Amino acid sequence: MSKITDIQGTFKLHNGVDMPYFGLGTYLADNDEEVIDAVKFALQSGYRHIDTAAAYKNEEGVGKGIVDSGVAREDVFLTTKVWNSDQGYESTLKAFEASVKRLGTDYVDLYLVHWPVAGKYKDTWRALEKLYKEGRIKAIGVSNFLKHHLEDLLGSAEIVPMVNQMEFHPHLVQQELLDFCNTNKIQYEAWSPFMQGKLFELDITKELEDKYGKSTAQIVLRWNLQKGVVTIPKSVHKNRIVSNSEIFDFELAPNEVAYLDSLHKGERSGPDPDNFDF
Repeated sequence: MSKITDIQGTFKLHNGVDMPYFGLGTYLADNDEEVIDAVKFALQSGYRHIDTAAAYKNEEGVGKGIVDSGVAREDVFLTTKVWNSDQGYESTLKAFEASVKRLGTDYVDLYLVHWPVAGKYKDTWRALEKLYKEGRIKAIGVSNFLKHHLEDLLGSAEIVPMVNQMEFHPHLVQQELLDFCNTNKIQYEAWSPFMQGKLFELDITKELEDKYGKSTAQIVLRWNLQKGVVTIPKSVHKNRIVSNSEIFDFELAPNEVAYLDSLHKGERSGPDPDNFDF
């Protein structure tokens, strides 16, 4: 596995693209000064990876935050996602054009199929393959795909997804899925690493916090990276954006990583990829 060095360190995707393993999530950040300022501040603080989605309805703000940050577009790894109601071949192509227009860019670094919509995600994937071949997207992937969804997609895909973005935290490790992705060179990425805030109500990292002088958030984000998982904690607060990134001056021991793994309960804070209706 790549060495974890600093906020701008990367994992290499199977097509050779370097993906920063640490980034800023923007779910539920409003499409106004809130998201503009969060993106701008994160980039000015050293972040180089920003994650949004059409469904977040804040792509314009994210694009403006990138411009306002003064960081060159080519130095930012930008992810967005096609929403469920736009899935299908032609509709995905249209949705992509709408996203890049809102973002104020002509390409994205990573485009994801947001959820495995039955009967549609294979056509959606064909559209992503086309856009990828045309150079409009540097890497393509999926989000919320369980093993059986991936196996189904791999049966007809020309290009293996480069990324699978999943809910991932100590109560939802899904090691078998992580192993499957690693075997197929699909980079695993965490959304909701803090269990949508529930993590902070659990007393699961107290000893580690005391040992390393780090917060629950910092311990869990470090665990993400040591598992080889890209992580994109969401925050709109400057102090948290900075503190979330202060995870490169310590390393969890193998038994400590194993301890956090052992907390898996199959417990979701978000929807179930096998049972969603949106």
